[in-house]
Amino acid sequence: MKILYLHQYFNTPSMAGGTRSYEMARRFVQWGHEVHMITSERTGTQKGIWRETEEDGIHVHWTPIPYSNALSYRGRIKAFIAFAYRTGRKAVEIGGDVVFATSTPLTITLPAVYAKKKLRVPMVFEVRDLWPELPIAIGAIKNPLLIAAARQLEKYAYGHSSHIVALSSGMKEGIEATGYQGEKISVIPNSCDIDFFNVSPDKGQAIRDEYEWIGNRPLITYIGTLGRINGVGYFARLAAEMWTKDPEVRFAVIGSGYEEDSVRREARELGVYEKNFFMLRPMPKRKIPAWLSASTISCSLFINLKEMWNNSANKFFDSLAAGRSVAINYNGWQADLLRSTGAGLVLDPVDVKSAALILNGKLHDKEWLQQSRLVALHLAEEQFDREKLARKLCDVLEENIND
Repeated sequence: MKILYLHQYFNTPSMAGGTRSYEMARRFVQWGHEVHMITSERTGTQKGIWRETEEDGIHVHWTPIPYSNALSYRGRIKAFIAFAYRTGRKAVEIGGDVVFATSTPLTITLPAVYAKKKLRVPMVFEVRDLWPELPIAIGAIKNPLLIAAARQLEKYAYGHSSHIVALSSGMKEGIEATGYQGEKISVIPNSCDIDFFNVSPDKGQAIRDEYEWIGNRPLITYIGTLGRINGVGYFARLAAEMWTKDPEVRFAVIGSGYEEDSVRREARELGVYEKNFFMLRPMPKRKIPAWLSASTISCSLFINLKEMWNNSANKFFDSLAAGRSVAINYNGWQADLLRSTGAGLVLDPVDVKSAALILNGKLHDKEWLQQSRLVALHLAEEQFDREKLARKLCDVLEENIND
């Protein structure tokens, strides 16, 4: 089959950020399908220009639309609309047997439906976050008219979808709440790239040797975006509490985003910046396995907001794939999984003193660390292996072509 894969923020392993679409698409190619990825070049400046590359057999069509997490909400909306405007016509020009569109942003719906109608092919829609619930909850959308328009766009997306892929059971419930048929929704969470992340311990030791401030000390990492919803200031406060309990423990942030400066400022004010709290720039995905190997515990963080509990964060699954204990500061299905299996721990999102106390205890419990790592890797292999979940997604696309 020829798949038109629409993802505004597609990444390859040579780029920083999540690679779900890349990993899924390259497997589709290996299984004999033709994949055309339509995406944006976030650092591009030439307006309206398309260029094509081949990434492990995937035909990737890039259009330059500047974007970063540091953009204002208005700036982001402009980028979303610009991409939607260009992409519909490009998709029709390329043609295909099925349109597979992945959010966010929800505006990906517009070119996807346009291509579906023009080409008279089915559309499968992937929901990575429940929009507009999340932007409404964090105050990104306040105007009642915009809220109404966003909700209509959500219904428009679902109404034109032959099938929907949700990244968690909670997302599925949210989609069903709009009236969409549950039997047409498949839950395919973010996945674990075990071969990619489960590297030799020598890789992690090389990181520890390179950075003198790590050495043989316990290392807790946060690798990802420093956006409003991530609340990475929590990580700085956690480091400050840990400084009073065990100043040898190191905290490392790898990433950038809207709150990067405020997180650095908070760490300085707390007196831990470049003492036990360090910040590094984003790096290509291919360098992350070594950092996870060097980590004692890896973190996934969000602000204390119930709407975030249904998330399917890449960093959570990358940690499992690397066989690393995971610490999170939110509830929901991932918290339930960690509590029931022992693959990590759930920290209090408000009481940072309590969180630091629990974290310090686990850092020095060698038996717990060893066992939680074994369980994490077992979960990666048994429940979240990318190969299995990619096959499930491929089956969904094929079934909808044949309907």
